[in-house]
Amino acid sequence: EVQLVESGGGLVQPGGSLRLSCAASGFPFSIFNMKWVRQAPGKGLELVSSINSGGSSGHYADSVKGRFTISRDNAKNTLYLQMDSLKAEDTAVYYCVRGALPSDMTYRGKGTLVTVSS
Repeated sequence: EVQLVESGGGLVQPGGSLRLSCAASGFPFSIFNMKWVRQAPGKGLELVSSINSGGSSGHYADSVKGRFTISRDNAKNTLYLQMDSLKAEDTAVYYCVRGALPSDMTYRGKGTLVTVSS
Protein backbone atom coordinates (compact mmCIF):
# COMPACT_ATOMS: atom_id res chain seq x y z
CA GLU A 1 0.00 0.00 0.00
CA VAL A 2 1.32 3.40 -0.99
CA GLN A 3 1.69 5.69 2.00
CA LEU A 4 2.82 9.31 2.07
CA VAL A 5 2.94 11.05 5.43
CA GLU A 6 3.71 14.76 5.62
CA SER A 7 5.02 16.55 8.69
CA GLY A 8 6.59 19.84 9.66
CA GLY A 9 3.73 22.25 9.15
CA GLY A 10 2.68 24.82 11.70
CA LEU A 11 2.29 28.50 12.48
CA VAL A 12 5.14 30.79 11.48
CA GLN A 13 5.54 34.54 11.23
CA PRO A 14 6.06 36.26 7.87
CA GLY A 15 9.70 36.02 6.90
CA GLY A 16 10.16 32.82 8.83
CA SER A 17 11.11 29.33 7.70
CA LEU A 18 9.72 25.82 7.87
CA ARG A 19 10.92 22.48 6.60
CA LEU A 20 8.32 19.99 5.45
CA SER A 21 9.06 16.28 5.29
CA CYS A 22 7.24 13.45 3.58
CA ALA A 23 7.89 9.86 4.58
CA ALA A 24 7.12 7.45 1.75
CA SER A 25 6.47 3.73 1.93
CA GLY A 26 4.83 0.93 -0.01
CA PHE A 27 6.51 1.63 -3.33
CA PRO A 28 10.04 2.03 -4.77
CA PHE A 29 10.49 5.68 -3.84
CA SER A 30 13.80 6.13 -5.64
CA ILE A 31 12.38 5.55 -9.12
CA PHE A 32 9.53 8.03 -8.93
CA ASN A 33 9.47 11.77 -9.51
CA MET A 34 7.78 13.53 -6.63
CA LYS A 35 6.08 16.86 -6.10
CA TRP A 36 4.62 19.20 -3.51
CA VAL A 37 1.17 20.61 -4.17
CA ARG A 38 -0.67 23.10 -1.98
CA GLN A 39 -4.23 24.26 -1.51
CA ALA A 40 -4.89 27.64 0.04
CA PRO A 41 -8.19 28.27 1.84
CA GLY A 42 -10.98 28.55 -0.71
CA LYS A 43 -8.68 28.00 -3.67
CA GLY A 44 -7.71 25.18 -6.00
CA LEU A 45 -4.64 23.00 -6.03
CA GLU A 46 -1.33 24.62 -6.99
CA LEU A 47 1.82 22.77 -8.01
CA VAL A 48 4.57 24.20 -5.81
CA SER A 49 7.60 22.17 -6.77
CA SER A 50 8.68 18.90 -8.33
CA ILE A 51 11.86 16.85 -8.33
CA ASN A 52 13.17 14.05 -10.48
CA SER A 53 13.79 10.55 -9.17
CA GLY A 54 17.51 11.06 -8.58
CA GLY A 55 17.10 14.42 -6.94
CA SER A 56 19.30 16.27 -9.40
CA SER A 57 16.62 18.50 -10.90
CA GLY A 58 13.93 20.56 -9.22
CA HIS A 59 11.27 22.84 -10.65
CA TYR A 60 9.35 25.60 -8.91
CA ALA A 61 6.25 27.69 -9.33
CA ASP A 62 7.07 31.32 -9.99
CA SER A 63 5.37 32.22 -6.71
CA VAL A 64 7.96 30.31 -4.65
CA LYS A 65 11.06 30.45 -6.83
CA GLY A 66 14.09 31.61 -4.87
CA ARG A 67 12.39 31.00 -1.53
CA PHE A 68 11.61 27.26 -1.51
CA THR A 69 13.98 24.33 -2.07
CA ILE A 70 12.87 20.79 -2.82
CA SER A 71 15.11 17.84 -2.05
CA ARG A 72 14.97 14.13 -1.34
CA ASP A 73 16.88 11.41 0.45
CA ASN A 74 16.29 8.17 -1.41
CA ALA A 75 18.11 6.17 1.25
CA LYS A 76 15.52 7.36 3.78
CA ASN A 77 12.54 7.36 1.39
CA THR A 78 11.89 10.96 2.33
CA LEU A 79 10.96 14.09 0.40
CA TYR A 80 11.60 17.57 1.77
CA LEU A 81 10.52 21.14 1.14
CA GLN A 82 12.58 23.90 2.73
CA MET A 83 10.49 27.06 2.84
CA ASP A 84 12.20 30.36 3.58
CA SER A 85 11.02 33.98 3.56
CA LEU A 86 7.48 32.80 4.06
CA LYS A 87 4.61 35.09 3.14
CA ALA A 88 0.99 35.18 4.20
CA GLU A 89 0.02 33.95 0.75
CA ASP A 90 1.97 30.74 1.38
CA THR A 91 -0.69 29.73 3.91
CA ALA A 92 -2.11 26.43 2.68
CA VAL A 93 -2.32 22.71 3.18
CA TYR A 94 0.76 21.17 1.58
CA TYR A 95 0.55 17.72 0.03
CA CYS A 96 3.29 15.31 -0.92
CA VAL A 97 2.34 13.65 -4.21
CA ARG A 98 3.87 10.84 -6.21
CA GLY A 99 4.49 11.32 -9.90
CA ALA A 100 5.72 13.90 -12.37
CA LEU A 101 2.53 15.11 -14.01
CA PRO A 102 0.95 18.14 -12.29
CA SER A 103 -2.50 16.67 -12.82
CA ASP A 104 -1.64 13.28 -11.32
CA MET A 105 -2.92 13.37 -7.76
CA THR A 106 -3.60 9.64 -7.48
CA TYR A 107 -1.21 9.07 -4.62
CA ARG A 108 -0.93 11.84 -2.09
CA GLY A 109 -0.68 12.24 1.66
CA LYS A 110 -3.26 13.77 3.97
CA GLY A 111 -1.38 17.04 3.98
CA THR A 112 0.20 19.34 6.53
CA LEU A 113 -1.11 22.82 7.31
CA VAL A 114 1.22 25.80 7.02
CA THR A 115 -0.06 29.07 8.44
CA VAL A 116 1.93 32.24 7.93
CA SER A 117 0.66 34.98 10.19
CA SER A 118 1.85 37.55 12.66
